[in-house]
Amino acid sequence: MKAILPTVCLIVLAFAGCSQQPDTLATGGYDEAEMAAATARAIREVDEFIAELTAGDSENYGVKAPITDGENTEHFWLVDVTYQDGQFSGTIGNDPGIVSNVKLGQPWTLGKTDISDWMYIRDGKMYGNYTMRPLLDTMPQQKADEFRAMFANP
Repeated sequence: MKAILPTVCLIVLAFAGCSQQPDTLATGGYDEAEMAAATARAIREVDEFIAELTAGDSENYGVKAPITDGENTEHFWLVDVTYQDGQFSGTIGNDPGIVSNVKLGQPWTLGKTDISDWMYIRDGKMYGNYTMRPLLDTMPQQKADEFRAMFANP
């Protein structure tokens, strides 16, 4: 499985970033109920993602891991993702912004229903990344339209 390429990280993952200054901290301006529904959808459809990951017919597979440090929770994209025995394993794909118990490149494992999102790219289209959709309203129109054009399923 391929890691998320830096250019794809910057273009596709927007608020999730990949390195340097963390962009993981979208702290407002989006509908929280819509974000919760996006996470629920990702968990509900995780078996479809696992089938795609296992087949290996796409690229840039990632799962988003909520990581808590005290009272703070930050969501990180894991890259170089694998799945075995009900667990996703990968490496932290972005620098932390509010938690201090992880770092860029650190290995991380979590259960398949503990994720907050998943994504992959096939034929130039992005599948999953449901938590990006609530953030579109927080972006400039042109940037939001670019992301909308990338989604395989609006």
